[in-house]
Amino acid sequence: MRSSEQATLAPRLRELLTQLPSEAVPITYQQAADALGLKPPGTIQRVALTLEALMREDVAAGRPLIAALVVSRRGDLPRQGFFELAVALGRFPADPAQHEVAYRRELAQVMAG
Repeated sequence: MRSSEQATLAPRLRELLTQLPSEAVPITYQQAADALGLKPPGTIQRVALTLEALMREDVAAGRPLIAALVVSRRGDLPRQGFFELAVALGRFPADPAQHEVAYRRELAQVMAG
């Protein structure tokens, strides 16, 4: 994904996520891609990369990770890259056994915001 595309997608995705009614979250990566009007190929990857950019912004600003509002269609958790980056950014513990609890706590913080 070009950095220019990510620069325009990041604020659009943040706006989309902040305007979701609480009963509509979490949404899937595909739902986010559709709402942004992304066309294949690579729509899910582009959403994931944009979510990673939002995660970096949120950690830098001391905010809860808004990316927690987007999950895989194969369950109710984000993709593995979310957890890897959350650990790398110092937001989640390194132990994968603690990731789901950390995610639930992060999601609750986003929802309370």
